[in-house]
Amino acid sequence: MQWYILKVAFNREDTIREALEKRIKLSNLKKCFGEILVPTEDVVEFTRAGKRRVVKRKLYPGYLMIQMVINDDTWFLVRETPGIGDFTGTYGKPTPMSDLDVERIIKLVHPDVNEEHVPKTSIPFRSGDRVRVKEGNFQSLEGDVDRIDEANGRVTVIINIFGRSTPVELDHWQIELL
Repeated sequence: MQWYILKVAFNREDTIREALEKRIKLSNLKKCFGEILVPTEDVVEFTRAGKRRVVKRKLYPGYLMIQMVINDDTWFLVRETPGIGDFTGTYGKPTPMSDLDVERIIKLVHPDVNEEHVPKTSIPFRSGDRVRVKEGNFQSLEGDVDRIDEANGRVTVIINIFGRSTPVELDHWQIELL
């Protein structure tokens, strides 16, 4: 069995995965299929009230990973499932994923129990964005985002203070887009 990538309807990845699993169960081809994944990662988000919550974010919206043996019957079963577009590949032939890519994605989806897993913080800013400080010592000053530290949820903003550009490190919830 090898891993393949399926292009599916956007924002319907989970329901399409369930439908495909049902079709596989009803067919007598279960031995030709392995795991079906919607690659996700845990991300920390903050609500407007400042509450911290961990949510699952899709790594590749509009795509599924499937472990299977390709033959005419399995190919037809997958392609005829509503919501599935096609396999990724060249010239209409499904191309299997490299072992390195599969291992990397599976580590994100199923983190090692022994390893410390700290979810990334979702920061809605990009380098170069113009922002205003809405809280803290530099409140109401404007600046440009220089660097983003997703692991710690901090953003470095270049603020013009007394005619000089000064880098200031702030928590991402202390600033807002202009």
